[in-house]
Amino acid sequence: MTTARRIRTTTRRPATSARSLDELLGDFGTRMPRTPPPAPHPPADRLFPYRVSPRGRHRTGHGWAPTLPPLPRYLMTSEQTPVLWPLIAGDGLPPTGAPMGYNVLSGGGFYCDPMGWVLDDAIPVTNPNVFIFGKPGRGKSALVKAFLLRMIRFGHRSLVLGDVKDEYEDICLALDVTPYRIGPGLPGRINPLDVGPLAVDWEAQDRAELHRRIQVVTSRWLTLVRGLVGSQGVPFTPTEERVIHQVLQDLTGWTRAQTRLRDVTVPLVWAALDEPTDDLVRGCRYDSRHHFYDSTRPLRDALGALCEGSLKGMFDTESTYRPNWRAPIQSLSLRALREQGNEAALAIALMCLSSWGQGARELAAPGDRRIVLRDEAWMQTRLGTEAVKTLDANLRLSRTDGDIQLVTYHKPSDPLSAGDEGSQAVQIAKDLLNLADIRILMGQDAKVADELGGLLGLTPMQQQIVTGWAMQEKGRALWMVGDQRYKVQTLLTPLEQQLTYTNEAIAAAP
Repeated sequence: MTTARRIRTTTRRPATSARSLDELLGDFGTRMPRTPPPAPHPPADRLFPYRVSPRGRHRTGHGWAPTLPPLPRYLMTSEQTPVLWPLIAGDGLPPTGAPMGYNVLSGGGFYCDPMGWVLDDAIPVTNPNVFIFGKPGRGKSALVKAFLLRMIRFGHRSLVLGDVKDEYEDICLALDVTPYRIGPGLPGRINPLDVGPLAVDWEAQDRAELHRRIQVVTSRWLTLVRGLVGSQGVPFTPTEERVIHQVLQDLTGWTRAQTRLRDVTVPLVWAALDEPTDDLVRGCRYDSRHHFYDSTRPLRDALGALCEGSLKGMFDTESTYRPNWRAPIQSLSLRALREQGNEAALAIALMCLSSWGQGARELAAPGDRRIVLRDEAWMQTRLGTEAVKTLDANLRLSRTDGDIQLVTYHKPSDPLSAGDEGSQAVQIAKDLLNLADIRILMGQDAKVADELGGLLGLTPMQQQIVTGWAMQEKGRALWMVGDQRYKVQTLLTPLEQQLTYTNEAIAAAP
């Protein structure tokens, strides 16, 4: 028994020599997976139950630092802040009107609604006129065409007063509208001295209404004649104005109290001056017919040049065009005149169409909203002071007529080419820029930066947007809506890209 007991004692291992499973797996470089202990539930009455030191948790991988980093400080203006933090943007415009693209700073859609902006007191816009500036090739024409097309669904129809290069022919044909062509040898005629819709129901009006209408018509005619005569370098003083005013009232029959107005044309005015009646000589307070001839010779020669020059047969007879105001768009094409290369004649034609368009809209029905496009307006303003005054008068009536006057230029200084620096024409041209609270600035060369700052009041950062960012891609523009600024990228549908393509001549070249 003693021997057996000794054998059992020697074969028993001590309890302290046993190895755990973790120790056995540790020999092979691994460990048993462990379940993390459950996190204690924070007290229900504490929003932030745990406090963490500003230096972080003193553990590996918890971002602990022995010293605190210096706190960065920035000093900048409110205009510079959105550049470093672009998500910080002001309130945008309401989503009404035509969707034009997206706001680059906010990423949201950008909508254009000139009439709605005028009616909204929260938006600093007091007139619906729109000026668009852009270097050729930056997408100016595409932006205009997209705006015209998209505003149709909101009840706006378009009137193109002088399509110089037939740029709007494609969208006219797409809308089943044939452009009306005017030019040498063509049958189309536009009478800029047309009475217009104010002649409707003339016999049924009382004397007060007739007096109001004749004053409106005569004022429009005087503005046009002043511009036409001024384009020939002839001064139009109050004396010339009195003579023309008397001639116009005699030709219409107003001085003879006729119940129906007679149509007036530029050749009729010229003929009345070339062979004046005794009543005209006395009414203008000239001593004799010879005195009348000597005093009015420059005026007669200026009107005669318009009747016998390059514009002969275009604006010297009654209008053959009868506008269809229910059509979505109407375009008056001047491409045939442009092909002659006479820039002065083309500018005079634009002035005549501008006056005719104003007269055609003098009795627009309430709610008949129209977008009046004045393309290549720089041609008209280069005719001189009186031509600038004519455009100025047309733009000032937009709020009363309920029309959106859309004017295109290449660069902000284009209107200033109306005369010498410091002249009256240049001063009026500068005031033209204030007749539009909505200005769209597309890509421009860096040398135009000073013009952007001096004429439009842009900051250096905003100038960089126009001369830098907007030049990197077509359709980019800085929108100035009152005193608000927006970086907008215009977006076109595939159909709009086809209708707004204007590089056919370049693409077709070998």
